[in-house]
Amino acid sequence: MFRSRLEENVSDLLCELGIDYEYESTKVAYQIQHLYTPDFFLPNKHIYLETKGYWDPADRRKMKAVKEQNPDLDIRMVFQSPFNKISKKSKTTYAKWCERHKIPWTSWHDIPMEWLI
Repeated sequence: MFRSRLEENVSDLLCELGIDYEYESTKVAYQIQHLYTPDFFLPNKHIYLETKGYWDPADRRKMKAVKEQNPDLDIRMVFQSPFNKISKKSKTTYAKWCERHKIPWTSWHDIPMEWLI
């Protein structure tokens, strides 16, 4: 029932003292501070460009968290292959994922000039 002998010992002590307790009954959310370094910053436009060939699940989670926690940053994705699927079993492409999360995206062959100049 317990993860360690120490937890069991504390439980025994609480029981001996007649103290009510709950074991691992609560979940507490927390955030670990990380730093995100975008690939390119265009200072004249205040636009960040993040380039991706393969876009793994950890990078998608990171991008989602960065956007949620920094809604004023204009981060745009530039993909080598935007229509690659996020996994073999998914129908969702990199492009669709971005659209779902309201992140502008493009292929590196088709970067809109208005993004750049």
